[in-house]
Amino acid sequence: MTVETFGAQLPALVGVLVGTLGTILATTLADRARWKRSQDVRWDERRLEAYVEYARAIKEIHAIALRMTAADRPASRSHRIDREAGIAMLAEADVRRTLVWESMLLLGDERTVAAARTWRDAVWQVEHRARGFADQPGDVASLLNRADEARDGFYRAARSSLGVRGGSVAQSAMLKRELAAELLAAPQPAVSRQVSDSRGASN
Repeated sequence: MTVETFGAQLPALVGVLVGTLGTILATTLADRARWKRSQDVRWDERRLEAYVEYARAIKEIHAIALRMTAADRPASRSHRIDREAGIAMLAEADVRRTLVWESMLLLGDERTVAAARTWRDAVWQVEHRARGFADQPGDVASLLNRADEARDGFYRAARSSLGVRGGSVAQSAMLKRELAAELLAAPQPAVSRQVSDSRGASN
């Protein structure tokens, strides 16, 4: 091949080389993007699983405490259990909560972990009241309302972490109204009825 022939073919060879390098680069970038997407999906799935398992564990403790405090809410529809049985159930549920908490710390983002801790602490207050500890401030209704609000905070953070759209799914306002109606529907204590009757008779 003469110098003149090579010089004439050089632009074509450079074009082929550039095209080949461009194809390799594009393929590499596409493969890397696909790998990153697959990794993101994988970790989002693991994160979702951690959030769901944690919420289930906290809800279990909350539900047991509700049943143990049903006597404080005469109109409650919760199935009552005695304190001894409830304490045994709480111990088992707390073991499960401790295990899923590790997954929460490993996979959750900072905001969601903080919200999970707030919810846990609020439910602990209800649990302590159910166990009969007298040092818990507030009545049962305020403790339950606080726990429901904390749950809303956890779900807001978790949905944001997972990129879930669709607006608010807050439940605390509705549950607060239901609890207030439940307390209003509770039978009036006998002493209060006697005082009311005596007032009515004196008028």
